[in-house]
Parts: sequence; structure tokens; C-alpha cells
Amino acid sequence: MRMWKPWKRKTAPGPAPLDYDALVHLDAEDLAEEGIGTAYAELLPRLREYLSQPAGVVEVTDPDLPAYKVRCAGTEYLIYAGEVPGSEDDSWGNATWALFDLVNRQLENAPVRLYAINGGNDLGGMLLTPGQAEGARASLPRKADWPYLPEREGPWFGMPHDPD
Repeated sequence: MRMWKPWKRKTAPGPAPLDYDALVHLDAEDLAEEGIGTAYAELLPRLREYLSQPAGVVEVTDPDLPAYKVRCAGTEYLIYAGEVPGSEDDSWGNATWALFDLVNRQLENAPVRLYAINGGNDLGGMLLTPGQAEGARASLPRKADWPYLPEREGPWFGMPHDPD
């Protein structure tokens, strides 16, 4: 006798929309709390498959302000600064955008991009071709599950969502 499992979603035959074994857990809160360098170091082995010499990342902190910035390949990313109104509130989104932007700028001539999966504490990253990302969006019914390229502007920073 087969037992019905309501938590198991039926999927169409064919390849799975995303290979979650390839997902790198990133956690936006960790990124915002001076963790971009650590996350980038974790991504480096995968990036080296596409880049002969990945750029270095320099984290700049000032505990007196407080402030956290990241520099990579001539671009500076402000994650938060005490003197910039709202930057601490947006630090998770700023950190997410910064990490994905600095990686994807380097992958400009590669067949893949680093796509975000989920957000907040569940944020992950996955290297996908644009076709793979589009295929996943076509097969995943919930927008919140779709891979996306983070954007600089809040409040959603590019994360797909159903309208309120």
C-alpha cells in the first residue's frame, strides 16, 4: 500500500529545475555583519572554474562610526555607515547586492552568473546559465523560489515576490 504524502509536490518529468546540492548557503545577515570576505572565499573554488584570476576582496570596517565597506576590482560597496540614514536598516540587502554584483562583474564573459536563491537568513547562491535560471522560473510555481540577480534598490533588492 502506497502512503499519500501531501508534502511531496509532484513535478513534471525531466530534469529538476535546480540542483540544490550546488547551492552555497550565504545568509544575508552574516554577509552584512562583516562576512562578505568569508563568503567570497567560500565561492572562490567554483569561480576558478570560470576565472583564471578572481579579484581580491578587501573589507573595510570602522567600529567607531560604525561602518562596513567592501572593495573589489576598483569598486567600493557601502554596506552600512552610521552617518548614512537607513543604511543599517538596508544592510542585509546592501550586502547581498554587493556580493552578487562583485562576483557577476567578474563573470561578465563567462556562460554563468551567480544567482540568488531565497533571501534573508535562507539566502543562497548558485551558478547558473541564463537559460537554466529561466527554466527554473518556468517550472517553479512560487515566485519566491525563483533564482534572481539581486539589485541595488530596496525594499526587495530584486527578490521575486507575489504582490501584496
